[in-house]
Amino acid sequence: MAAHDQTPLGSGFGPKTPASDIVKGLDLSGKNAIVTGGYSGIGLETARVLAAAGAHITVPARDRVKAEAALEDVSGDIAIADMDLGEIASIRKFAADYLSSDRPLHILINNAGIMACPEARVGPGWESQFGVNHLGHMALTTALLPALRGAGGARVVALSSTAHIQGGIDWDDPHFQKRPYEKWTAYAQAKTANALFAIGLDERERANGIRAFSVHPGGIFTPLQRHLPEEEMVALGWKNADGSMPPAVAALFKTPEQGASTSVWAATSAQLEGNGGVYCENCDIAKLADEDSQRWEHVRSWACDHEGAERLWKMSEEMLAAA
Repeated sequence: MAAHDQTPLGSGFGPKTPASDIVKGLDLSGKNAIVTGGYSGIGLETARVLAAAGAHITVPARDRVKAEAALEDVSGDIAIADMDLGEIASIRKFAADYLSSDRPLHILINNAGIMACPEARVGPGWESQFGVNHLGHMALTTALLPALRGAGGARVVALSSTAHIQGGIDWDDPHFQKRPYEKWTAYAQAKTANALFAIGLDERERANGIRAFSVHPGGIFTPLQRHLPEEEMVALGWKNADGSMPPAVAALFKTPEQGASTSVWAATSAQLEGNGGVYCENCDIAKLADEDSQRWEHVRSWACDHEGAERLWKMSEEMLAAA
């Protein structure tokens, strides 16, 4: 198993750096960015900060009314377009509409996602977390490749998670057709897939000026937790029985703006010039995990494995071709 080189750069930023600090002094005027899920949680903060730096932002939205309300007070050049990551036809229409504008695409942040939700199916029967978090974003990215190649230097950021630590890809049954569905196993698989996707994309497109990165944003309370009952968050240790946050968790968890910073760093930082395919956390390249790594930090070997990335790419291509 050939793992990607995961050597931290010593970026000078940290886990609590707000996203606005990442773009200080950076002029993104004339740059086009797409942020999926850019109207909720860390996606909203990502869109806000990139727009403040001058970029033109497109936010694809499954719920246009909700997106308009969330982005109403965000200043800058932001457009909302219709798209549902669970519907391949919707993704292809969004991409075709974008390509018809002849605009280059400098930044694509595949931020949207669902977490630990009840069993559901999307597309031609795909497990929803794998289908939305991975396959939907792969369909979007590959459909937008002409615009990304036309940018003369583009970045694609895939939102992974420390949840990948719980397991990799079940190559024989990724859609839980033979085994009982387990929501956290499904989420872990999808987040591993996001990291492997970045490797596969970077390998294929670096010669065309496209570099891809996966990021773990950190622990953040956002609408991503909407499927988790309070008692489960208490059982996980994220909350006390009275709804407050334990001090140890508060020390680790981030605000949405702090959670957006690694995505913004991966999308814009000159420190990553000449780099790609790496898993990032806390505004730096993450270390490859060893026996001393805590469960909430670093990247496990199966999420930065070239052979796994290639296998996933081919398997996913077949799934998307049949959709």
